[in-house]
Amino acid sequence: MLYMWEQGSTDESLLLVARRAMATRRVSDRYKDYLATLLAILSESLPEIDATLRRHLSNWRLERLSAIDRGILRIGAAELLFRADVPSAVAIHEAIQLAQRYGSSDSGRFVNGVLDAVAKHVRSPDEG
Repeated sequence: MLYMWEQGSTDESLLLVARRAMATRRVSDRYKDYLATLLAILSESLPEIDATLRRHLSNWRLERLSAIDRGILRIGAAELLFRADVPSAVAIHEAIQLAQRYGSSDSGRFVNGVLDAVAKHVRSPDEG
């Protein structure tokens, strides 16, 4: 949905694009609430999420990343910043899996490095 939003019209909100996408795609009931929560976080806090990512991107600009890698990083960072119930290792692992499946051959390592740096900055070591 982030990818669709970035590729579409910039005057449409992320939530509007997500609602339209969810109306035409099957989403398991098991994931609907979590997806809605995550989309709300991304919609409300994207400037903070992007600022956090920019601080941890070494020799890269967020705008120059592929839309896939940028979206995956945003999802992972949103979980690290705003979902204390999601352990850091889980947020990072899920992001790596997405990057390996949908990104380039280097995406998994790249996403791991950036989100690991974010996690070290925003969470205490005992928060996992």
